Parts: sequence; C-alpha cells; structure tokens
Amino acid sequence: MLNSKCYTAQKADLESKIIICYILKMNEIKENYNSIIENVEKAKERSGRKNDTVSIMAVTKTKGLDVVELAYSAGFRLFGENRIQEASEKFENFYNDANLHIIGHLQSNKVKKAVEISSCIQSVDRLKIAKMINKFCIDFSKNIDIYLEYNTSGEESKSGFINDDDFFRTLEEIMQMENISIKGLMTIGPLSSNETEIRKSFTYLRNLRDKVNIKYPDANIDGLSMGMSGDYEIAVEEGATLIRVGTALFGSRQY
Repeated sequence: MLNSKCYTAQKADLESKIIICYILKMNEIKENYNSIIENVEKAKERSGRKNDTVSIMAVTKTKGLDVVELAYSAGFRLFGENRIQEASEKFENFYNDANLHIIGHLQSNKVKKAVEISSCIQSVDRLKIAKMINKFCIDFSKNIDIYLEYNTSGEESKSGFINDDDFFRTLEEIMQMENISIKGLMTIGPLSSNETEIRKSFTYLRNLRDKVNIKYPDANIDGLSMGMSGDYEIAVEEGATLIRVGTALFGSRQY
C-alpha cells in the first residue's frame, strides 16, 4: 500500500504530465493554425487578393470539449459543428465570444436546437428549413445568419441546391424573412484529387454569388464558405471568404 507521501508525489507527477500534454497539444494547434494562416496568405497573393479577409473556422466534429477549449485558448473564436446534439453538448455553455456555425445537413427535428445554440446555419438547402429557422428565431426573439448550400460537385452523397432556378426561387422567398440574414453561399468540394474538378466547383459558387449580387445589388450577400483541410488553398484562390478546417488543425479524426 502506498503511504501518503508517495501517493501525493505520484498525484503531483500525474498532474504535471497532464499540464505538459495540455501545453504541447495547444502549441501543436497554434503551430498548425499559423501554418494555415501562412498558406492562406500565399494563396491570396497568388490570386491577387492581398487585402481580402479570409476567416478560418475550427471544425470540431468528433472532438471533445477539452480539444475545443484548446482551440479557444489558441485564439479561435469561430467554430463549426455538423451534428446538433454534439454541438449542444460542447457549446451550449461555452464562452460568450465564441461563434458557433452549424455546417452539417440539418434535419427538421433539429432546427429548433440549431437556432437556439448557433449564430449561423451554413447548410440551408431548402425553403422548408428556412421557414422553420425563421419561425424559431421569432419564438426566441432572435436574428440569425445563414448561408445557402449549393451542391456544386453534383455528387449524390452531398446536400445542397442542384439547380439555379430552385436556388433563386428559394433565395427570393428567404430574403423576405425578417429574422434571417443571408450572408453568403456554401459548398463542399468534390471528393477528388483532381485539382481541375475541385477548382471548377469553387468557381461555380463564386460565379453564382456574383450573379446574386448583380440581380440583388442591395442584398450584400458576399460570403463564400468553401474549402476544407485538403483543398482550402484552391478555395482561397477562387475567392473563399471563409474556410472550414478540422484535420489540418487537429489531426486525423477518431470515429
């Protein structure tokens, strides 16, 4: 049996190791963050976007609250989550200056909670969901930002609008909703290593955004949320204003 002095010493040693691991992990996140910032700046230079701002979102899907806390300590204030239950567990009582965006496909029965816990929903892809978002915003006396998701790759596994006519019809109706502000468009690039196909997907979204601004010059729908860990540099070259990074920041996900 350990005497009290040995137990105290072992406990102190364990606590020291935990603190060291915490610091090392935070430093790793900071280094990855700085590397992403550097890559973004280089991509901006390559495309002549030196004065443009690109926001970097920490995608914390499958990451525990301890990792989210580390990202916050490393300087992140913009977070993205795919699943509502997981997002609620981590962010419902998080820091007040942290902004949570819902970026995953949103089911009808999850809209209320999504509106309650987030400042922005990036995956609006049909009128029914927009109407529900607006209803719950009214119930909560809240305004919320949204992005309209477009399936630029045409892959059946992805959500989003698939044709411009439906997109514009829905856009016009959402623009009349008082508790919703459309901040931009969102897409997920194709699951491919073909740079030409990836770039084509992002170019399509940028061109669609430009069509929106020509048709509705007072709408100020400027945001382009596109680009993830494997393709964010291409997205920045094609005009992304917000990129969503998880693996590049935290390492491979554990499912």
